[in-house]
Amino acid sequence: MILFDVCKFIGISGKIHIFASMKDDKSPDIGIRCAQQSVDEWIRTVGVRYFSPLTNMAVLTEEVGEVARIMARTYGDQSAKAGEHLDLADELADVMWVVMALANQCGVDLAEAFSNNLSKKSVRDSRRHIENPKLQK
Repeated sequence: MILFDVCKFIGISGKIHIFASMKDDKSPDIGIRCAQQSVDEWIRTVGVRYFSPLTNMAVLTEEVGEVARIMARTYGDQSAKAGEHLDLADELADVMWVVMALANQCGVDLAEAFSNNLSKKSVRDSRRHIENPKLQK
């Protein structure tokens, strides 16, 4: 069964912005295009305007650093500081947000780009990992 998943937010003007994407009844996914459009609408209404692409690249680096900090403390040898909040899901969502903002600024349709990238990897690497002795159990 195909349903429509709706993503919405209230803009600074109080106007409710609604975007719909198709999903199956098991998935809470709003879809890449819906998410990318939601980022654009939020930035243009609540955020006023986009930061420069170079600023967004710096922000992306910062967000990836926050993911690295959580990974080091959760799966690595470091321990969390007293009172430090480790929310990997939130930090990964921040990374996705900035990637979508950069894609919007540069005219990249991430849904199409991801599909093309998956196809490329599927052809190029169809045997690569299966035949890699380092990955054999």
